[in-house]
Amino acid sequence: MGPNGTPLRMKTVSGRLLFCSILTANAVSQALAQHQEDHQTSSSAAVRLDTVVVTASPMGRTLYEQAQPVNILDGKELRLRLQPTIGDTLGQQAGISSSYFGPVSSRPVIRGLGDDRVQILSNGSTNLDVSNVSADHAVAVDPLTIDRIEVVRGPAALMYGPNSIGGVVNLIDSRIAEKPLEPNALGAPIRGAMEGRYNSVDSGGSGSGMVKFGLGPMVLHLDGFRRNSSDLRIPKETHTEAGKQNAETPSVFGRLSNSASQSDGGAAGASAVWDEGFFGVSYSGFNSAYGAVAERGVLIDLKQRRWDARGSFLAPARGIKAINYKFSSTDYMHAELGEGEAQTFKTRGTTGRLELVHEKIGLLEGAVGYQMQLSNIAASSSDVEHLLMPTNKTRMHSIFLFEEIALDPLRYQFGARFDRTTVQALENPERVEFTSRSKAFNGVSLSGGVVYDFNKQYALALNTGLTQRPPTSTELFADGAHHATGTYERGYTGLGMERALTFDLSLRKKTGRVTGSMSVFLNKFSRFIALSPTGNDVDVDGEELPEYQYKATRAQLYGAEAEVVIHLVEPRLADGKQGDAADDSSRKVMQGLHLDLRTDYVRALDQSTDRSLPRITPLRTQAALVHDWNGLQSRFETQYVARQNLTAENETRTASYTLLNASVSYQFKAGPTNFEAYVRGTNLTNRDARVHTSFLKDVAPLPGRGVLVGLRVDF
Repeated sequence: MGPNGTPLRMKTVSGRLLFCSILTANAVSQALAQHQEDHQTSSSAAVRLDTVVVTASPMGRTLYEQAQPVNILDGKELRLRLQPTIGDTLGQQAGISSSYFGPVSSRPVIRGLGDDRVQILSNGSTNLDVSNVSADHAVAVDPLTIDRIEVVRGPAALMYGPNSIGGVVNLIDSRIAEKPLEPNALGAPIRGAMEGRYNSVDSGGSGSGMVKFGLGPMVLHLDGFRRNSSDLRIPKETHTEAGKQNAETPSVFGRLSNSASQSDGGAAGASAVWDEGFFGVSYSGFNSAYGAVAERGVLIDLKQRRWDARGSFLAPARGIKAINYKFSSTDYMHAELGEGEAQTFKTRGTTGRLELVHEKIGLLEGAVGYQMQLSNIAASSSDVEHLLMPTNKTRMHSIFLFEEIALDPLRYQFGARFDRTTVQALENPERVEFTSRSKAFNGVSLSGGVVYDFNKQYALALNTGLTQRPPTSTELFADGAHHATGTYERGYTGLGMERALTFDLSLRKKTGRVTGSMSVFLNKFSRFIALSPTGNDVDVDGEELPEYQYKATRAQLYGAEAEVVIHLVEPRLADGKQGDAADDSSRKVMQGLHLDLRTDYVRALDQSTDRSLPRITPLRTQAALVHDWNGLQSRFETQYVARQNLTAENETRTASYTLLNASVSYQFKAGPTNFEAYVRGTNLTNRDARVHTSFLKDVAPLPGRGVLVGLRVDF
């Protein structure tokens, strides 16, 4: 049963994949032994600046060598931070917050920029859904299926397109293998993992399983997951800003009404791997049904089916290091089901990317490429007057160039990109506002950066960029009620290209008692497209909905962020020596005590009103004390979020809050099998906390006190 007793019509197309993978994994774990590296290195024992990044550069540079700041979340830290949404999973990273539209729908907000300015990728390919259309639309990926997340902070438009003006979130899985599967201790090329989790705050349970088989040059992959949760526990009864109970979304004391959810999914993949490259395909399915917290009677039913193909030719010709190619095809459906009403978004899209990485030509080393994205969004409603936007098509074709010059101790990185985007709305005879219209945009993006490695411990990185983003179909053509968010949205066909001039300066240190990075940034927009409240209400069948309008304004965003690790006790490594684990992240930390510090601040100014842009994250600081001892790690952390007094017109202030969290994890081996058990307590003081970046801050607070327990088995 779903929210408020509504049946959740889950079509578990991938149920057999989940069942098969978990049963196979269990059988293999009982029958076979496997030698696998013991992952006892604490991912937070140092800020690992020597970790290779695949997202920000086609040459695969480390964090220390990138001109742009990058976050990486994987391993133990990813498991402990894992939430049902991508936004909440990343929400405590430096410079990253969450749009938080309830516990199921949340996108990342990077340095005050979100929605269509932050692109979410799956293994480097665009994840085509409608999560960038509205805050209530969930990202069609469950974090349970992800092995690693890379976040490029600041504009990544050169590599991935104009709607990466705020950053890129790349979700990396292992469904398409790029290397042969190594045999285990008994000579059988099989790998697998199972994980189960339970969270008291929503009585939510989840399970996932994965198994890989190696058949000579072939690698086969199966995975699946399932997640269920009931209405979220909150610290107290939900109130509006005026202190009165919201009649549209009444809540039972201690519960957030209509916040329950169910989801499941899975994938099958196959790869052929050889010395000079690889080629693989995968098919995945994702289903989710969840309540729209803004409207008590609205249920959202989401389904996505996706084909991916990816491959590479290594050194195919003289002067060419690699030719990389990717292609994906997506069918997506999102239905908002209310009392006698239904509004549906159907998206069909294809993306393709071809990238040629060349050997050094003189001093230049880099890549050139072509990218295309074709998507159709068909919108329909049982009541055409409630239709949010017309059916529309978007076509984008791009060429890009990225080059690097390494002159020790300086490394120069620069590039350019050209995008041709066409957005077309189709006529709807039943809505006079929805006429046939087409807009075309030509965008140019330029970027230049330099990394100064001045003493092998410290690096200074400067990155600048000029980026142009075309408006989306929603920003251009929306004109209707959106009951899932409880708003009436209006687009504006006169919108032009959004333009931004960006600067980023970072100082990094990768070895010693203190490691980490600090950054300052400035983004200047000549035309910033914002969805802002007008202060008016629109009558829709007797219901008054607040009106929001897309408009362009001059804007400036600036701020700073830092993440620093202070080793209070020098780590003792598995080889019995003391030293800096950041020198080699494969060295196992057996004992250590360190302080993990993070902070970020962004100021976003609408220069036409001399007030803040809407929904901007306030100052945040976080401190955590982490202790490692022979596979046992304990972490106690506190996060402070300041009051947000700097608001947009018709926007209310948000109070400050402090959250206390704690976690304990233990890694151990039983024969050839690795186990990891973990417990995490969140919001231990049961504090009422409101997220200023959320449309629903007055309705949906953050979860109350909760305890998460989990067990992972790798074999």
